[in-house]
Amino acid sequence: MITRAIAIGWILAVTCAACSRPAIPPVANADSLSAAQVDAARIVHADQDPGNWLSHGRTYSEQRFSPLTEISVENIGQLGLAWSLDLDTKRGQEATPLVIDGVMYSTSAWSKVQAIDARTGKLLWQFDPQVPGEVGAKACCDVVNRGVAAWDGRVFVGTLDGRLIAIDAATGKEVWSVVTVDQTKAYTITGAPRVVKGKVIIGNGGAEFGVRGYITAYDVRDGKQLWRFYTVPGDPSQGFEHPALADAAKTWKGEWWKLGGGGTVWDSMAYDPELDLLYIGTGNGSPWNQKIRSPGGGDNLFLSSIVALRPDTGEYVWHYQTTPGETWDYTATQHIVLADVSIAGETRKVLMQAPKNGFFYVLDRANGKLLSAEPYATINWASKVDLATGRPIENPDARYPDPNKAWFAMPGALGSHNWHPMSFSPQTGLVYIPVNDLMYAYIDRPGFKPSPVGFNTGVDPTRTRMTQSDKAAANVPVRGYLRAWDPIKQKEVWSVEHPGPWNGGVLSTAGGLVFQGNAVGLFNAYDARDGKLLWSSPAQTGIVAAPVTYRVGDEQFVAVVAGWGGVYPNVAGEASRRGSLAVNRSRVLAFKLGGTGRLPEPVEPVVQLQPIPRVGDDATAATGFRIFHDHCSRCHGAGAVGGGVIPDLRWSAFARDGEAWKSVVLDGILKDRGMISFSSVLSAADAEALRAYVTLRSNQ
Repeated sequence: MITRAIAIGWILAVTCAACSRPAIPPVANADSLSAAQVDAARIVHADQDPGNWLSHGRTYSEQRFSPLTEISVENIGQLGLAWSLDLDTKRGQEATPLVIDGVMYSTSAWSKVQAIDARTGKLLWQFDPQVPGEVGAKACCDVVNRGVAAWDGRVFVGTLDGRLIAIDAATGKEVWSVVTVDQTKAYTITGAPRVVKGKVIIGNGGAEFGVRGYITAYDVRDGKQLWRFYTVPGDPSQGFEHPALADAAKTWKGEWWKLGGGGTVWDSMAYDPELDLLYIGTGNGSPWNQKIRSPGGGDNLFLSSIVALRPDTGEYVWHYQTTPGETWDYTATQHIVLADVSIAGETRKVLMQAPKNGFFYVLDRANGKLLSAEPYATINWASKVDLATGRPIENPDARYPDPNKAWFAMPGALGSHNWHPMSFSPQTGLVYIPVNDLMYAYIDRPGFKPSPVGFNTGVDPTRTRMTQSDKAAANVPVRGYLRAWDPIKQKEVWSVEHPGPWNGGVLSTAGGLVFQGNAVGLFNAYDARDGKLLWSSPAQTGIVAAPVTYRVGDEQFVAVVAGWGGVYPNVAGEASRRGSLAVNRSRVLAFKLGGTGRLPEPVEPVVQLQPIPRVGDDATAATGFRIFHDHCSRCHGAGAVGGGVIPDLRWSAFARDGEAWKSVVLDGILKDRGMISFSSVLSAADAEALRAYVTLRSNQ
């Protein structure tokens, strides 16, 4: 048994470890670095410069395929750890590093940026934008960041609180900063910017909270805004920012603008220099439930769409909507890949995407015409996509028409494929996709009213968790795969099943290899032809980010940013423990042939936890159940079961004392660690009901 004082100290230590952001000073000789000399010609001709990783997906086509061959199927067994660098944030790590002339530029949680010697792993400098801790409450999916862009001696990062910052690549000093969002609203930035033709392009997130999506271009030199493209129409009485929105407004009903609309561009982009088209993926509706957002239906453009724009002006060119009338959080923000492939004997310029809804799409990227679409995962919301209309043939039950009956959807809100990048190999002609089988239950929220704090999805997270049978039905399909997909034949070639879902992004190489980390803390290499496991190395933590490969001198390296986190560990409760290591050790790992490095032995705290004595009666705990799943489960897990990143409240020392509990829940004493005050939506009685539920769960 542990005493109350020791328990509080241990919980605070865990909380601080999960949320604190100590500074790392720059090294004295940082100004001697080669400083990210990247321009349009260099990225366009990246295949002639394979030793570097110049853009988020290596090339503008975002294929995440490397022409490097030093590490191959023949010698993969000689791969060993070259170096590792521990990071100073213990939240989800989702970054794809850039590597430019021997220097790695990466990011970590809380939007920090690092410059690292790519040969040795020595930290050269770290830039901390000092994101206020309370902004973490605006993030639907952890305080993550997916990387930087580079151009003309500068690196660019979007911060969680909505800034776009230019940093001198040699010194790590801020050059300019602009606020890209209305910071009074629940906007965030987690995605990596791209630079096209001297313009830094960035989107944002927040559709679960009630915002309107857009993407913006800024001048790399001074941060001046050059154009902005809104993805959903605003209030028609105020006019429309561009002509395409006038047409889009005809596909909406009611007063959608009062609820935000959604459609945020929070991740994927790609660029075709020959066609001079920028492709963006747009997100879900706000709220999810279309019956609330757009009563009477409609396609609700440009939700869940791939949109082609002119990068000079932001002018709309074409769109394809993957999920008309989106009502399940089926975003189309997932990784977009461009390729030239042979279809029926003709070379076609295509765009490929495996969005959340479970269909793999191949489009003509010049005009947006649908060429093919087939399910790449287990789905039940639609039977197929009609190639004549481009529209899915929906299951009539999928829109949860019965207000008293839940629809158990495959995929669920986390999607058959989430943000984790896939990879296309021109060598094999295959796309390698991190696939999830995860169900979610949808049912209307009676009397829905938008809340100023927390999710506003319009579906009820509590009405489907009241019975064991419903809970069992929702949790049965919890699986994860690495799937090799033939995009021309639209069929699986091979598949590797992982112990669970939420595994890392993918890299393929001309050495015949596919690299991917997984949730159980293994970094693996597979034969690109048949999926045979050829090599594996422990990371001591779950890996969700995508690897990169680069060359320094005559040595090829493969690197990955490791660290368990993201939305799945935070929200999935018991399911998040299936097939995962459920621990965060944030670090960058780099491997090379003949590497002899070793990770330190993990030190686990030896703690005996006793259940917290129950407070309140069953009725009070039942009230707390609803409050918890309305306001707390998106961070602390369904059923109050933590996923290994944010503290598990069933063992919180604060729950042992009513006043201590209220100081957190209502007074916000931990706001700097992301735990804001909920006094605007909860009363003292509500807080005590929450404590009754948490202590009940501690004893179950």
